[in-house]
Amino acid sequence: MSLILNSQRLRSILNLSLSSPFSLTPNFFSTTSKENPFTVSYLITKCSFPLETALKASKRVNFDNPKKADSVIAFFKTQGFTDAQIHSVMRRAPELLICDPNKRVLPKFQFLSSKGATPSDIILTVSRNPDFLRKSLDNHIIPAFQFVRRFCPSDQRAIACVIACPTSISDARVQQNVQLLIDEGVTDSNIYNLFRTRLTVLCSRDFGEVLDEVKNMGFDPSKASFSVAILAKKAITKSKWDAKIDAFKTWGWSEQEVLEAFKRLPQFMLRSQDKLNGVISLWVGQLGWDPSALLRAPVIFGYSLEKRLIPRASVVKELLSKGLMKKDASLVTPFGLSEHMFLEKFVRCLDEEDASRLLKLYQKELQHLSDS
Repeated sequence: MSLILNSQRLRSILNLSLSSPFSLTPNFFSTTSKENPFTVSYLITKCSFPLETALKASKRVNFDNPKKADSVIAFFKTQGFTDAQIHSVMRRAPELLICDPNKRVLPKFQFLSSKGATPSDIILTVSRNPDFLRKSLDNHIIPAFQFVRRFCPSDQRAIACVIACPTSISDARVQQNVQLLIDEGVTDSNIYNLFRTRLTVLCSRDFGEVLDEVKNMGFDPSKASFSVAILAKKAITKSKWDAKIDAFKTWGWSEQEVLEAFKRLPQFMLRSQDKLNGVISLWVGQLGWDPSALLRAPVIFGYSLEKRLIPRASVVKELLSKGLMKKDASLVTPFGLSEHMFLEKFVRCLDEEDASRLLKLYQKELQHLSDS
């Protein structure tokens, strides 16, 4: 049950000017006697800390005057941080309020800048993960960056990975998990693919378990599909994975058939459930085509319904109905071609009348879908 402390009592503890009572938890009474009232007051009034957060943070930082903390906040403002960003950083790394920012923080900013980070990049990186500012520049940040750089083609690409996932230079699990990949024979280029697409996967505590699962599914660590399979298994929660499997089952696929398609092209399972359902609904429900074709070529799930699948399907359906395309021809082929090659092989190759009719049909579908 919350306790109500009158404003006079609260002012005496926090040195705050309040006009109404505060609602406080019982923990307040057992902890405030151990805390520095000035520190708690400063964290609340200058850094927008909630009361409980301020009390916890004051166990890690303690000061009796605002001089140093004010200088830290001023430093971050000169670097382009907004008040909201500063407050967020301080809530997650309150120790920064008692540091010398020119000695502890600025060199880290300068290092990132030397590798190609812009001021806005640095602000974004720190806002996402201020924890790395606690780390030693020489003993941790530089070696961690060099580790990331090993797998990237340039400093610019490496810093882009760091900006996308700042934990890459603060979380020791990244190096541990990458070493697991190296030990399995995963190539540097495939490791870079994980860095580039979703480096957060390499911060996982259960990464080793996922690695074993992908190996047991038959993926070859030397192939690009291995890293994609890891990404898919980590990026998709079990509940979403199961929901996608169930969706395929409603169209007559077995779980084993889905897994076989996953082996052929693991990125297809990264598509949303709505997208997967949309493609199957078009292919099987509307067109009545063999669903096994999708199993053999799951790349189809990556194509846009509006810009490719539906317009081209209208042409293929017409070709089949008019006997202009063999019924035993691959239905997948028309969808994998470039726009130019599709028109050349399936429209312009016909006689003038049929070609004109099909081109109008195709363009009408494209226009209709772009307008809708």
